[in-house]
Amino acid sequence: MDILVYWTQFDFDEWTVTLAATEKGLCYVGLAEKGLEQMKDWTKRFDNKELKKDETKLEVYTSQFKEYLSGKATGFSELSLDLKGTHFQLQVWEALQRIPYGEIVTYSEIAEQIGKVSSVRAVASAIGKNPVLIAVPCHRVVAKSGGLSGYRDGMEHKRNLLQLEKSSLISDRTE
Repeated sequence: MDILVYWTQFDFDEWTVTLAATEKGLCYVGLAEKGLEQMKDWTKRFDNKELKKDETKLEVYTSQFKEYLSGKATGFSELSLDLKGTHFQLQVWEALQRIPYGEIVTYSEIAEQIGKVSSVRAVASAIGKNPVLIAVPCHRVVAKSGGLSGYRDGMEHKRNLLQLEKSSLISDRTE
């Protein structure tokens, strides 16, 4: 039986967002210029998959991402995910989902949270393979020095996401 992977791509302000989902949930979010190519490569993890462009099917996700990117939402409501990865990657991605909006943590802190203190590099590698950017907020992880480090879809996107969350928190306090 084929697995349908629905996808769409949309522009919102300066963002180009590529989304893909199965019936189980969101399985890919990309921000790169080559997001569609990256999504097709990522979805190879699904056996017997069929890709189908369907903006209507993904509207529930699209609307939530637009709310987030506009600074009107600090999270996603009832966002089901269909993550494919190793047991270790899934542990790391679960830990990422617990990072509160507007906060940052280090790779070392994530390693500590999952009980793998000596596996900081492996944690960084798993974070770099996160298929669902923003919803699994790997942009909130920084180097131990506090400086920005890698991001799958580019450092500019990471910087912009962190700035978006910071600006949103500031505007909430001044209203």
